[in-house]
Amino acid sequence: MTSSAVKDANGNSVQRNDGHTAIRVQDLWKRFLIRHNSNYSLKIKFLGIFQKRYRERQEEFWALKGINLRIERGDAVALIGPNGAGKSTLLYLLARTLRPDRGLIRIYGRVAPIAGIGLGFHHELTGKENIYLNGSVFGLSRAEVDSIYKDIVDFTEIGDFIDVPVKNYSTGMVARLGFAVSVHLDADILLLDEVFSVGDAHFQQKCMKRMMEFRKRGKTLILVTHAKEALGLLCDRACLLSQGQIVSDGDVKKVLADYSKLTANAG
Repeated sequence: MTSSAVKDANGNSVQRNDGHTAIRVQDLWKRFLIRHNSNYSLKIKFLGIFQKRYRERQEEFWALKGINLRIERGDAVALIGPNGAGKSTLLYLLARTLRPDRGLIRIYGRVAPIAGIGLGFHHELTGKENIYLNGSVFGLSRAEVDSIYKDIVDFTEIGDFIDVPVKNYSTGMVARLGFAVSVHLDADILLLDEVFSVGDAHFQQKCMKRMMEFRKRGKTLILVTHAKEALGLLCDRACLLSQGQIVSDGDVKKVLADYSKLTANAG
């Protein structure tokens, strides 16, 4: 296994695993602060210095509550659930772009940037410059990025726009570049956020084919998606999240059935 140092959610070294586990999450909690009355005028904010009723309120929102999850090497796991369930928050925590308030995340192997959303792109830089920047952050030398650069650009099919600043890209172009970079970095773990929601059918088929190839090589996939038709083809396990908790975990068909019941009850 190609592995970097094993870290917990706070970046501390932890004991290595048995060689089979890719990700282990223990009692994971994540909180956000929701600020109210933040759009009042400067006059109202000034008055708020003197009048308590004008002061900004803060409300705690727990996006994740006590998540426990273990994913084995080579697994393809879908995170599903209604909007606001905590799926993307969990993915961002696994990518270490967010830090938990409580709990541990243990990652065994190298994780690619979250595919499909261009996370980590500097929008003032060109697509080409972002490819080299992401490769460098991932730990690749310039020569190593040189060796995969043409494959990344060919995969995106964005042509000369590779030399245009990313701030001028459409959402679909950012998604193409983000996915292409992630799947060409030869990571052990690939995180995907709604890669089937952006792009045309042709590009979605390319994504599916590349993910299937990734799986055949024994890599690990964690996928957030609402595209139920793709789950049976790509994933062998699903986790249903609701209100920040995992309420069903197991076979894809069973978890999708539980999801249908959840949405029916909510209606």
